[in-house]
Amino acid sequence: MRVTSDSRVVVDGVSVTLGNTPIVSGASLTVGAGELVGIVGPNGSGKSTLLRVIYRALRPAVGAVRVDRSDVWKISARESAQRTAVVVQETGADFTLKVADVVAMGRNPHKRALDRDTGTDRRICEQALDRTGMRAFAGRDFDTLSGGEKQRVLLARALAQQPRLLVLDEPTNHLDIRFQLELLALIRATGVTTLTVMHDLALAVGHCDRLYIVHGGRVVAHGPPEQVLTPGLVAEVFGVRSHRWVDPDTGRVHLGFSRLPDTGSDDTDPAATPVPALREEVP
Repeated sequence: MRVTSDSRVVVDGVSVTLGNTPIVSGASLTVGAGELVGIVGPNGSGKSTLLRVIYRALRPAVGAVRVDRSDVWKISARESAQRTAVVVQETGADFTLKVADVVAMGRNPHKRALDRDTGTDRRICEQALDRTGMRAFAGRDFDTLSGGEKQRVLLARALAQQPRLLVLDEPTNHLDIRFQLELLALIRATGVTTLTVMHDLALAVGHCDRLYIVHGGRVVAHGPPEQVLTPGLVAEVFGVRSHRWVDPDTGRVHLGFSRLPDTGSDDTDPAATPVPALREEVP
């Protein structure tokens, strides 16, 4: 793991055990200022658990998480929320609030319990709505919005926190392809340092600066997407065949997938494949 002077996030040797089951084992990663870094892996590999440790929702048994050089467990929850904003999966749960009120919740870490919104708070919320294209929805009931619109509002709430780090757990889950692409472009345009769990490898390749591959609770590879998502690793970790091509307009690598040839084995669970040794990014 390379830690540099511009590392906004440093996760060092984190392990999590729930009951008697190890979920994450010795995971380390870094996120540099302004980067959009993705965490990918099969279902049940420990991605979301690792993310919960990073945003202080789950204390690790071993290891440390530092944001802006501060251990997240040695600062207050309020100070942590001033630095890190979180957007979890769109679950269908609704706020019985106006959109403007949902976004205003993002200012809570910067206020005391009984403080009213100031002119500065309102201006910051309006700017967040503008950045996410949701200003016209400010007076709408949140629970009347589509899934994509809700995710934009939740992103606006996160931006209203004025975070140094944005943490996202599968932000495009259950969204159609148009909203997926729009949301990821929007996240990139914010310029905020971002760490996100992603389910779709093709989207991860197209939008992330670097990827961490998690398998069996361990980080098994990391680096630029086009370097770490080799056909061999994709087959080994995800149990599928990958096909890559270069977009002539953007020069970016894209991936497609197909089933591996039938080997006659009854075990088709990708998580059952052997855990590969850690593969470092190419210098």
